[in-house]
Amino acid sequence: MKFKLDHPRGLYVLFFSEMWERFSFYGMRALLVLYMTKELFYGDARAYGVYGAYGALVYAAPVLGGFLADRFLGYRKAIILGGVLMSLGHFLMAAPAEIFFYTALALICLGNGFFKPNISSIVGKLYKEGDNRRDAGFTIFYMGINVGAFMAPLVCGLIGETFGWHYGFGLAGVGMLLGLIVFVRGGKYLEGHGLPPDPALLRKPWFGGLKAIHGLYIGCALLIPVLAFGLNQNSYVGGVLYTVGIVIAIFLLYTAFTSDKVTRDRLLVVMVLMFFHTLFFAFFEQAGSSLTLFADRNVDRDIFGWVMPASVTQMINPFFIILLAPMFAKLWLDLQSRGRQPSIPFKFVLGLLQVGLGFGALVYGAMMAQQSGVVAFVWLALAYLLHTTGELCLSPVGLSAVTKLSPPQAVGTVMGAWFLTISFGHHMGGWIAKLTKAPSDVEATMAFSLAESLKTYSTVFLDIFWVALAASVLLLLLTPLLKRWMHGVE
Repeated sequence: MKFKLDHPRGLYVLFFSEMWERFSFYGMRALLVLYMTKELFYGDARAYGVYGAYGALVYAAPVLGGFLADRFLGYRKAIILGGVLMSLGHFLMAAPAEIFFYTALALICLGNGFFKPNISSIVGKLYKEGDNRRDAGFTIFYMGINVGAFMAPLVCGLIGETFGWHYGFGLAGVGMLLGLIVFVRGGKYLEGHGLPPDPALLRKPWFGGLKAIHGLYIGCALLIPVLAFGLNQNSYVGGVLYTVGIVIAIFLLYTAFTSDKVTRDRLLVVMVLMFFHTLFFAFFEQAGSSLTLFADRNVDRDIFGWVMPASVTQMINPFFIILLAPMFAKLWLDLQSRGRQPSIPFKFVLGLLQVGLGFGALVYGAMMAQQSGVVAFVWLALAYLLHTTGELCLSPVGLSAVTKLSPPQAVGTVMGAWFLTISFGHHMGGWIAKLTKAPSDVEATMAFSLAESLKTYSTVFLDIFWVALAASVLLLLLTPLLKRWMHGVE
């Protein structure tokens, strides 16, 4: 008897490709802010600024990568190009010289732009319209992301903080290469999806005997120093990001209002969800910035005599994802079979509410530790648990919603715009993280007590709690309207 898979085989190829790519990404992320503050001796504000700009560019680049894949490269070639660029970036991070730092980050940003939106788009292509396995498939795919994200801090973070930062960064590069190999070797299981829309266009003569595809590679090479400059002088990133955001919003509105009523309404739903998606990730992505330094400075990380490195605390969220994602995948299918599936907007309400409650848990933990200035580890774990359940209600569901609600000819572009909202979230998150900064002056920093540090963190975390609660209430009020505009999509 042959074993019958419940999902297309291509899903598992994409699962493992994304798993290793996320291992590389989160391995570097676990170390980045700590590396800047402890090895490069950046102040908190500068480290948060670089981290916010890096996160913003990482998730802005998919707008370009998704557009080029839709119109020119095809998803597969875009993913391979992205994997090569990210591998180069991670290995360059392993070089022990600051001169390579911003170039390495630029390579990872651009590579992610080609890789991230297009692998998610292929997942959606594996399921026909109306296939009720789609949300479950995206949740399984999302679990693959978090298997890699769980392993990364344990391996790269632990090795990097214990034996040397650059060993951790080098291991991240190895992970990216493994992901690239899995994708290339498993291409036969993708059922023909992701090929270039017009292969002849890639071979079209361009300049001096070069073909159009060579022009694209040259363009990528020229873009690297521009991105590196933006990361170094990150105050410029916000202006560029807002400009790109306005252009993309105009494009989406133009597409919506020049389409039929159903397409228009569905795209408008996507745009509303994009706003709340941005808010969620501005709060959620504190994990790589303020929550990492909060764990380093104000959390008791002594686990049965072993002091957990601060970078390793970033494995808590993906650990809970791995534990809970299969349960959520089953839950959505069970509710679907009973006709009680929550709508996509209501799942977003649950996501926003829970990320806010996570910060509420940290505030409560801080209240119990005012004198010592050291919060019990259980409160950080509880916060990440609530962030995780919120993420499972919102993030994989959002990816699935984009593939359901977008016009078929523009899925990659809309998916790129969806990742742009995470870019805005990182940008906003960097601004929020700066509110928690310690004094930049060395002597002032030494005099900055644990209790004062904890007070600063708890004040910002309480503000996040109230804003997340207000946003969830607002979206709840909008949910009936959005459900009508979805025209039967669930």
